[in-house]
Amino acid sequence: MNITEFPRISRREAIQWVIAAGASAALMPSQAFAADASAAAPSGKPYGTDPLLNHTYHPGELWPLTLGPDQRGTVVALCDLIIPADDRSPSASAVGVPDFIDEWISAPYAQQAADRAVVLDGLKWIDAESGRRFGRPFAGLDATQQTRIADDIAWLPKAKPEHQSAATFFALFRNLVTTGFYTTPAGMKDIGFIGNVALAKFPDPPKEALAKLGLS
Repeated sequence: MNITEFPRISRREAIQWVIAAGASAALMPSQAFAADASAAAPSGKPYGTDPLLNHTYHPGELWPLTLGPDQRGTVVALCDLIIPADDRSPSASAVGVPDFIDEWISAPYAQQAADRAVVLDGLKWIDAESGRRFGRPFAGLDATQQTRIADDIAWLPKAKPEHQSAATFFALFRNLVTTGFYTTPAGMKDIGFIGNVALAKFPDPPKEALAKLGLS
C-alpha cells in the first residue's frame, strides 16, 4: 500500500476512520517501543469531572505540552504527509492537528500516557531512519523521500519484522491525525458532515452510501 494513496482512501471512508480510531487505539499494543526518559509521565494534573465547557482552552493551558521544536517539525511533516492539502480542504497541520497531538500525549491520563511513550519513541525512530537513509531529519526530506520511509511502516500486517514497532507507532499516529482532522470544521466539511446545523428538510442518504450498504 502506497502512503500517497492512503489518505485519499481515508477521505472517502472518513466516518469509518473516526469510528475505528477509538477502537483500534484501545486494542493497539501501546508499549511497542521501550519507554525511555523522553516518555516520562507528564507533570500536569487532570481537569477532573467538572471542566468549564463554555471556555475555549488554548494549547498548554490545561497542562504543560511535550513537543520540542524538532519533534514538532517531525509531527507537522508526518501530519501533512498523511493528510495533505488538496482542492477540497487544507492540510492536517493547517487546522491545528499537531496541537491536538501535543495536547493528547501531554494529558495526565493512563491511555494518553501509554500513547505518549509510543509517539515520542516513534518520532525518534522516524528521524533516526531519515538520517540513516538520507542524512537529514524527516522534516527536511522532500515528499518522495518521506513517502519511501512511510511506505515501509504504513500497514502493520505487511511491515517487515524490523519495522513492526515503527508500524505500530504509525498506526496510532495515523489514528490521531485522522481523528484530529475530521473533528475540525474543515474536516467535517470535507466529508460533507452537517451536524449541529438547522435544516429545513432532511435529504436522503447519498446513493453511493446506500449502494455500499446494499440498500439501494
